[in-house]
Amino acid sequence: MNRLGDLERAVMEVLWQRSEAMTVREVGRALAERDLAHTTVMTVLDRLAKKGVVDRAREGRAWRYRPAASREDYVSELMFDALGQTGDRDAALAAFVRSMSDKEAEALRRALEGNDEQRT
Repeated sequence: MNRLGDLERAVMEVLWQRSEAMTVREVGRALAERDLAHTTVMTVLDRLAKKGVVDRAREGRAWRYRPAASREDYVSELMFDALGQTGDRDAALAAFVRSMSDKEAEALRRALEGNDEQRT
């Protein structure tokens, strides 16, 4: 899973905030404060489609883009990729857990308990 650049991340934030697929023009309007050329937004969306981060479907002459996965699923994949790059996954996980706040650790505990219940 590739990490996203600054502009790719901004485009994905726009797509993740919407429930419907968007055209290049709609994404560009949502990023109006960045003053991006239409071709720049089109290029970024094309690259994201080639990376598999967005899905696109033809609607007339335009493409409509939507995230291929939720923000949470994308971040989860990044975390798994990062763990895969360590020599010791257990040590990396332990260090990660030690860096958590109490609130984050409790959320992790609840998620693990829910995961255990699904397996049984």
